[in-house]
Amino acid sequence: MFKTDIQHIPALDEKQITHDLTYHHDLDNNDNFSPDGKWLVYDTRTDEGGIAASSRIERVNIATGEKQVLFDIKNNQDWGPGAGAVSYSPKENAVAFIHGLENSTKENPFQQWRRSGVIIYDDKPNVPIFMDARDILPPFTPGALRGGTHRHEWSGDGKWIGYTYNDAILKALEDKTGKKHNLRTIGVSRKIRPVVVDKSDENVSGEWFSALVVRVVPEPKPGSDEISLAASDSWVGTNGYLKKDGTRQIARAFLGTVKDKNGKDVPEVFIVDIPEDITKPGPLGPLEGTETDFPMPPAGTVQRRLTFTADSKNPGCLGVVRSSPDGSTLAFLAKDEKGIMQIFTMSPLGGKPEQLTEHESNVAINVRWHPDGKHLTYICDGKIFMCKVGNEPFSERVKALSEASGFAPSNLVWSADGRVLAFNRLVKSAGSGKGTQQVFVLRPKL
Repeated sequence: MFKTDIQHIPALDEKQITHDLTYHHDLDNNDNFSPDGKWLVYDTRTDEGGIAASSRIERVNIATGEKQVLFDIKNNQDWGPGAGAVSYSPKENAVAFIHGLENSTKENPFQQWRRSGVIIYDDKPNVPIFMDARDILPPFTPGALRGGTHRHEWSGDGKWIGYTYNDAILKALEDKTGKKHNLRTIGVSRKIRPVVVDKSDENVSGEWFSALVVRVVPEPKPGSDEISLAASDSWVGTNGYLKKDGTRQIARAFLGTVKDKNGKDVPEVFIVDIPEDITKPGPLGPLEGTETDFPMPPAGTVQRRLTFTADSKNPGCLGVVRSSPDGSTLAFLAKDEKGIMQIFTMSPLGGKPEQLTEHESNVAINVRWHPDGKHLTYICDGKIFMCKVGNEPFSERVKALSEASGFAPSNLVWSADGRVLAFNRLVKSAGSGKGTQQVFVLRPKL
């Protein structure tokens, strides 16, 4: 309809930063730029072993191409321990990433419920700081979790780290009973005090205090706001969002899986308000959990459903729920009236979602806000697009930043100053049909 009207910026400024075709350089849809915008951090996962087989966390200088190894697991195997899914702090020269348990074996490998978060400072490579404590020996410990954390994301002020989580205790219960208990949910950590747990091959003491903030249940009541899975989460704003009373609220937005009136799973957009003090247990139960249920959210945690698509023509939402920097607007994917996946936006306070894009084919899941809070970037038809928020005709708000190529770009991420857009693209090695993830950058003009 409007394809010929879309502005197109030739990819003259596109630059490949990494070139080693022997391994992946995976940005993994995280916050990969150093605070000064000079470095990009990534993991070295493999196609066969995934994060478990990633032995290194590296960074590359976007100007010179210089590589530095921040963390290296000697004698890492396809089953682990593994290190991956890395993100930079916005305030310090420090990164956070997944680290599998040291006792990983072929028989007891890296798993969603067998990992924790590690922090490394740039000037102290290979000196891991274990962030979240892990205690699987009852009685459990407040401030410690009992499974594995994933996709560690620093808050805008650098004081919090949020993540998705799977529980080892409930995975063992599921294996024993055959009933569904291994549910993904969401937690946060803050550097309040170290959490020391009893020593064992499966336990890990941590430097930060951790708590789960979202309540999930195995069998949500059809038509209710109960959820069986929480994921695709991110922080709301660089400093929370503005409530109706004028105060700022720390929160994470996410997709929660409800059941519609017929019992069918439907992912909807949710938000959870997080109290400043996460050390006090809430009404649902102990922070450390029990042998038959999850660690429970701290006092003051409020979980709210924002979208209600379950009974619509095209139910469900998709992708990481991303917030504008000021916290006023959430962006996510959902199908339009034609059944095409588009970007929608809405307020964290609730209301009716508004359709932002009007493409004739599905928008991919790599949606990211530009730091100015006025534009979103994403992938569609194998190209990178940028769309301005506003009421002008879509063809006037959207422009393509790249040409389509044999391999579509992925894992978009902006530098903090908004001048550089980085992404992954597979590059084939000579004489081989196999591609490896390489890092590229663009310097588009708004």
